[in-house]
Amino acid sequence: MSRFLSRWLVLTIAAGVMVALLPGMEAVGKPPILGIAAFALFLALINASIKPIVHLIALPISLLSFGLFALVLNWLLMELASWLAMTLFDVGVIIHGFLWAVLGSLIMSIVSGIVNAVIGD
Repeated sequence: MSRFLSRWLVLTIAAGVMVALLPGMEAVGKPPILGIAAFALFLALINASIKPIVHLIALPISLLSFGLFALVLNWLLMELASWLAMTLFDVGVIIHGFLWAVLGSLIMSIVSGIVNAVIGD
């Protein structure tokens, strides 16, 4: 359980940086950190549960497209996390397009790696 909470914290920090840097990402909520935290919660749940299965099923298509289909899957999973947060809690992160989701996942990967290295997870 503590591993999940630390992962959620790391994703919340990474999503906050992503929203701050990208104009195509918009945090919804009062204060906006609630939207970012809700988005990060659902992203952590998706990453822990269905993401490995979806990527495994889509592996042949990803290999044929030289990994570009994995970008589409990441975009869809980010949209799913955003939709769940907005639907269930009325807060979240609005993603304004595929390109912003790709750039956002790149920023989140870099920031997550840095934060994980700092906190020693």
